[in-house]
Amino acid sequence: MHVRAPVEAVWEYVTAWERQGEWIPATTVRTDGVHIVARTGLGPFGFDDPMQVTVWDPPHRCEVAHLGRVVSGTGTFVCAPATTGTGTEFSWSEVVRVPGGRLAPLLWRVATPFLQVGYAYALRRLRRRVEG
Repeated sequence: MHVRAPVEAVWEYVTAWERQGEWIPATTVRTDGVHIVARTGLGPFGFDDPMQVTVWDPPHRCEVAHLGRVVSGTGTFVCAPATTGTGTEFSWSEVVRVPGGRLAPLLWRVATPFLQVGYAYALRRLRRRVEG
């Protein structure tokens, strides 16, 4: 996604962990500087997603390991200078596993459209906030 802001500004915003709730729906994040825990859900229904930074290459790349019982896997933010013009090309990817055993593939098929809408919404919010 193209963001009309410098790489450093995008990086600073997406890695301000406790501000992620401003752009990621139904999420609050807390950190003690070492541990990151995202709480995803509505009201009493939700789960904690503990994470650990595994790659830190400011202002270009951050990777986290999702270490929870509900979500495990990796997440990646990449900020690169735009190839044409100015600004930043930002990408956010997740490779996660969720519980569910043999039902997991069915659960993913049901959840995928909702997740896609949520990610698209989050990216639009991110762009609006960073471009200000």
